[in-house]
Amino acid sequence: MKKIIVPVDFSLYSENALRTAALIAKKQESELIVVHMLELSNAVLSQSESYSQEQFIFYLKLAEKKFKDFLDKPYLDEISVTTVVKHYKIFTELKEIANEYEADLIVMGSHGVSGLKELFVGSNTEKVVRSSDVPVLVVKGLPILEDFKNAVFACDFSKEDIIPYQKAKALLKVLNCNLELLYINTPNDSFKSTQEQKELFSGFLEGAEGDTDLLSKINSVSDYSVEKGILEFTKTNKTDLIIMATHGKRGLAHFVDGSISEDVANHATLPVLTIKI
Repeated sequence: MKKIIVPVDFSLYSENALRTAALIAKKQESELIVVHMLELSNAVLSQSESYSQEQFIFYLKLAEKKFKDFLDKPYLDEISVTTVVKHYKIFTELKEIANEYEADLIVMGSHGVSGLKELFVGSNTEKVVRSSDVPVLVVKGLPILEDFKNAVFACDFSKEDIIPYQKAKALLKVLNCNLELLYINTPNDSFKSTQEQKELFSGFLEGAEGDTDLLSKINSVSDYSVEKGILEFTKTNKTDLIIMATHGKRGLAHFVDGSISEDVANHATLPVLTIKI
């Protein structure tokens, strides 16, 4: 893992993300790309060219001063840090920045369990998750100060989940973190018998691993909803990290429908890593 992007607004939540990213960067000798959006309004940008330039310089100097104080942290010692300032507050631009710098991961801060509309300056976390081609780690509340030990990849075991699973496995190998697979069996049309589950899991593992050696280690939980099943599993199984596949415009994950995955992201107290299908 060579480069990690951390979008910041100089709040406590973005500092928690920065501190988490610093932990990973030190372990992997990665460079941190710290990004701030200037938030110039359309009203300002519609003024004369000289006035707009004056405003831009003012906000740029202000951002540089804030960066100097914000990045003056002991936990950033011996870490290579590059700062990037953008004109607009359009967080889908992070996709372009990630491509430009060939980033391996984006780490973003979150207000916790308040819901996607309260995640890191509005709904920008959701926008980044849906548009990013690189994995996005959403830090919920406090920074992560210890290595991840146990992560769970929750999915519906479709063929589309194979590549995100392989990416998650490769990333967690770098982080020296154990990865478990989780399936939630729900009632009604989504219900699958034991035999149907076995066939589903076997097909997934054949595609993802080339064999079915991990078949007996797949966790299958029965619950009334996917969200409840995932959250309950993570509470009782010493899970440090929830991993989900994202389907771009269709929502954070490819489960029964997008709203379920958004509910999981809203209510989970654990950090959530999303990987685009």
